[in-house]
Amino acid sequence: MALENQIEIKGVTHAYQTDEGPLPVLEDLNISVPLNSFVAVVGPSGCGKSTLTRLIAGLMMPDEGEVRLHGEIIKSPKSTVGMAFQNPVLLEWRSILKNVLLPLEIVPNKLTSKERIERAMSLLSLVGLEGVEDKRPSELSGGMRQRASLCRALVHRPEVLILDEPFGALDAFTREDLWQIMHALRKEEAFTTLMITHDLRESVFLADQGVVLSGRPATAQYTLDVDLGHERTLEDLYTDQSVTMLAKLRREIQIAQGRSEKTEERS
Repeated sequence: MALENQIEIKGVTHAYQTDEGPLPVLEDLNISVPLNSFVAVVGPSGCGKSTLTRLIAGLMMPDEGEVRLHGEIIKSPKSTVGMAFQNPVLLEWRSILKNVLLPLEIVPNKLTSKERIERAMSLLSLVGLEGVEDKRPSELSGGMRQRASLCRALVHRPEVLILDEPFGALDAFTREDLWQIMHALRKEEAFTTLMITHDLRESVFLADQGVVLSGRPATAQYTLDVDLGHERTLEDLYTDQSVTMLAKLRREIQIAQGRSEKTEERS
C-alpha cells in the first residue's frame, strides 16, 4: 500500500523579480514527503533550497504549481509547521525555558500553564538541556542553543518540521552529536521532516530519502532511498553501503554543478 504523503510539491515554478528582470529559481519541481518520514534536500549553492522551505512554510506563494500539506494547498503560514534555522535566533531577554515556550504563547492550544512548562521541560531533558532552563542564550554554547531551537520548533507538536541547515555553523563533533539527538527526537515525537543541507553525510545519516536539486532553475534531479533502518549509529556512515550512497550523491552534485556529464544510467 502506498504511503500517505504529508507534503506534496507539485509542478512548482518560481522566480524572483530583479532590476534585470525575472530570476528563475525553481522550475516544475515535484517532491513528495511521506507521513512521518525524513527527506533531506541537497543541491548546488544558490539553487533555491531555502526558497523551497519558505514555500512549504507558507511564507511565500509559488508563481506556478502548488504546495500541499496533508492534502490542503498552502496559502498562508501554518501553525502545524515548526521551523529551525542555521541561526537559532533565541531571544536574549528570555530564559531558555521561556524561549522554548514562545510558540505556545502564539499558537492556539488548550494546555494549562503547568502543562506548557511540563512539555517544554520534557523536550529540554530529551535533548540533554535539563538544568539550563533558567539560563540566557548567551550563557550556552552554539550546540546547546541549537538544541534549544529544536525544542522550540517542536514544543507545539507540529505535523511538519522544516530544517534549513540547522547544524551548518557547528563544529564536526557538535554536529554529529545533534544528528544523534535528531534520531532520539524522532523516536519520541511524530513529525514529518524536510531538511535543507549541504552536508551529504548528514543527509545519509538522518534521512529516509535524499533529493538532489539541479542547478538553477532547480528541479528534482535525483532521488536516493536511504536504506539504513531507523536504528543508526555514526559507525553506519563508514559501511560500504553508506560509502556507495555518498558517492552517488556526490556524483549528482557534480552533475548539478555542471562539472560532470549526466549519464544514461546511474550505477
